[in-house]
Amino acid sequence: MKILIIVYHRFELWQAPTWIAEKLRAEFPGIEVVQRKEYEGIEQDLRDAEVAITWSLRPEQVRAAPKLRWIHSPAAAVHLLMIPEIVNRDITVTNAGSVHGPVVAEHVIAQVLALARRLPSAVRYQQQRKWAQDELWREQPRPREVAGATLGLVGLGSIGREVAQRALALGMRVIAIREHPEKPAGISALEVSGPEQIDALLAQSDYVVLAAPLTPRTRALIDAGRLARMKPEACLINVSRGALVDEDALAEALRRRQLGGAALDVFQKEPLPPGSPLWDVENVLITPHSAALTAKLWERHFALIAENLRRFLRGERLLNVVDKSKGY
Repeated sequence: MKILIIVYHRFELWQAPTWIAEKLRAEFPGIEVVQRKEYEGIEQDLRDAEVAITWSLRPEQVRAAPKLRWIHSPAAAVHLLMIPEIVNRDITVTNAGSVHGPVVAEHVIAQVLALARRLPSAVRYQQQRKWAQDELWREQPRPREVAGATLGLVGLGSIGREVAQRALALGMRVIAIREHPEKPAGISALEVSGPEQIDALLAQSDYVVLAAPLTPRTRALIDAGRLARMKPEACLINVSRGALVDEDALAEALRRRQLGGAALDVFQKEPLPPGSPLWDVENVLITPHSAALTAKLWERHFALIAENLRRFLRGERLLNVVDKSKGY
């Protein structure tokens, strides 16, 4: 059996370290593990690979892999793998949602607290060497408590569930929408509705957190009309995919103070272009797709990969299996 690891990215942390392959060889001595740093020429390695650990594959690369039975993505989102050559074949796709969920949820809570306590403004005043107690108090929305506030979750997958648990622990009311609200969430005190209730969720929420996958139904989900349904002091937080939000409409709503603020970790185009109007909006907190960053990232990845590999060898159901008909 052969595993091909091809995880290329310009950002160092997203690249699979060489010790991943070394440790797999040590723990699974009967398996051939090949790790490549670039996609050029991988068709030769794909020819006899049964497992691929990768962000994406082109159609011709999948066609060159007749033995491929399982693809694991080290990302939570798998839209790059949802091509006909994979969807229409008997290839299991898994993702790393459980790896990123707790870490991204911590980032969301940090964003909620930062917006509630006006920390971005405090940093700006600090850079000016200004003791801005009066200014912070007069800003809208004013510094506030998160206990008792309503957090609305769009999406209740591996990230959404972790966010809900942490928000409830802070004393927040948590409401959520998901594709199948009848599925048990396993979290008490959580109010769950179907996607048709998104406008009601937006109208009630003090903080709206986008944690839904990118699909044809969620693309541009938050447009000018939906932004207008939010409370004027509410804040939008996006840790999903930038394409869920109409960025121009959001920038305009923030400039006009139709919203209390936003915290964005993902964008339609990354890196966010210098000409984006979002850079010049004061009441937006921008992080460079860093919500999942943690020094323990690849340790967490390895634990999931190794557990799933053991299951794969035993013919058992894998963890984090993607429903290819839905794309998540």
